[in-house]
Amino acid sequence: MAAGLGLLAPGPAAASPYCGLVWGSLAKADAAMSQAKVVNVRTGQHYCFDRLVIDLNGPAAGYSVRYVPQVVQDGSGLPIPLRGQAFIQLTANAPAYDAGGKSTYNPANKAELSNVGGYQTFRQVAWAGSFEGYTSLGLGVRARLPFRVFTLAGPGSGSRLVIDVAHFW
Repeated sequence: MAAGLGLLAPGPAAASPYCGLVWGSLAKADAAMSQAKVVNVRTGQHYCFDRLVIDLNGPAAGYSVRYVPQVVQDGSGLPIPLRGQAFIQLTANAPAYDAGGKSTYNPANKAELSNVGGYQTFRQVAWAGSFEGYTSLGLGVRARLPFRVFTLAGPGSGSRLVIDVAHFW
């Protein structure tokens, strides 16, 4: 009867994580160095997140992915202008050139590695360079949102470094 009269309040509601995601927005890193070379960068849209994939021609190893006030070029430290309200600096511990210095990935437009128009979270993906065995990209996003980083084997003898950024918290 007390419940019918509104005298009993329901228990506190616990907010469920968006799409069940329990990622955070703090830096994620693995210090291992890869012998593989960067050969492609691509993006995709998923129901709960936007995805950036760095394709390598061998086994993926280390990386550093973190929110920064401004993305900078490898070597020079010059700023990379990006659209968005938050910026992620992605560094793959793998070069985008072979032992002879020949490029293994040479984007046609360094300011727009992938067309992310219409994406819910991504605003721009830009090239930040490949220097001394590391390759860096800048990712402009809608806001500082949770993300995850992982590697996948394949296809074939290649691998992928994957960065997913959630649409919401």
